[in-house]
Amino acid sequence: MTLYVKNMVCIRCKMIVKSELEKIGLHKISVDIGEVKIKENISEIQREKLNIALNKSGFELVNQQNSKEIENIKNCVIDLVHYSNEKLKNFQDYISEKLKHDYTYMNTLFFEVLNITIENFLLKHRIERVKELLVYNKLNLSEIADQLGFGSESQLTFQFKEITGFSPSHFQEIRTLRSVVKEDL
Repeated sequence: MTLYVKNMVCIRCKMIVKSELEKIGLHKISVDIGEVKIKENISEIQREKLNIALNKSGFELVNQQNSKEIENIKNCVIDLVHYSNEKLKNFQDYISEKLKHDYTYMNTLFFEVLNITIENFLLKHRIERVKELLVYNKLNLSEIADQLGFGSESQLTFQFKEITGFSPSHFQEIRTLRSVVKEDL
């Protein structure tokens, strides 16, 4: 089960949330900024106990409706980037239309809970998709930039390097070197 927690911003926050989960007897799978995955379904009593404990430290459990909306936003972005054949041009309209909500409202909720904008979440997934396409596809960088809605090959290269620390060509070289090393083993 996934729970969303407002006001988490650092490693210390994650430690506090982990501790509160343990005190209530919930078993964590993972704790990230704004998002907690636990093994079991949480009862209303446990949810209330956890919320009270988290409130003492300045956190707040996001209500179930908002949790569903955040999950829907994440799934919409992932579907758009990884499984859709649509070219990414105006993602704000696409997400608003798909989820039947105002984009500003959704972005505010997403940021309040996960401390990242939908746009940045989308960009991270676009870069992951670029990596996949560089490794497993025969598309050149210009075609990838066009398919994923980057304004140009140079914009894709800039944002790729900004996020990964590598240029796409350097990434391809690393991939090639790794495959050569694997073959030698």
